[in-house]
Amino acid sequence: MRVNLTRIYTRLGDAGETHLGDMSRVPKTDPRIEAYGTVDELNAQIGLALTADGMPEHYSGWLRRIQNDLFDLGADLSVPEGAGGRERLRAQPEQVAWLEQRCDEVNAGLEPLRSFVLPGGTRAAAHLHVCRTICRRAERRALLVEGANPEIVRYLNRLSDLLFILSRGANSGEEPLWRPGASRDEAPDA
Repeated sequence: MRVNLTRIYTRLGDAGETHLGDMSRVPKTDPRIEAYGTVDELNAQIGLALTADGMPEHYSGWLRRIQNDLFDLGADLSVPEGAGGRERLRAQPEQVAWLEQRCDEVNAGLEPLRSFVLPGGTRAAAHLHVCRTICRRAERRALLVEGANPEIVRYLNRLSDLLFILSRGANSGEEPLWRPGASRDEAPDA
């Protein structure tokens, strides 16, 4: 599959519509556009996370692979199932299985959780938490796309799990934990 971009602006979207990958026109507010736009946002946030101090090197390689997979998901979302006469790029179960393997690999080295984790800690962990929340939104948006490949939702669901696990790993055991009701016990001036 080859991509050839010769001109970035086309003026075709100036009236609030855009082309899907099958060249049909839809409003820019269409659930399909919202879904792949949020996947794109996640991809950009992962790119930012890759610049964070303290990101473990092997996580960086995985995140770059995930960025490429997210372009695959965007391509899948951009073309309705059954559109056109040629084979289209679709998310595959093997991509989900790869995420599950990374989840198991990293999680095996972490202490069991005894409370919910507050987003934050190291700069790398904080960035990964932001990626996780965007990923959950992308998953919700993908669920609204009629006839979407179910592997897209599976991938995003598993990716959000992996991003959570990676954030825990990036905190190296020094993660901020939720203390239910802790602020109720503090003095009023605190």
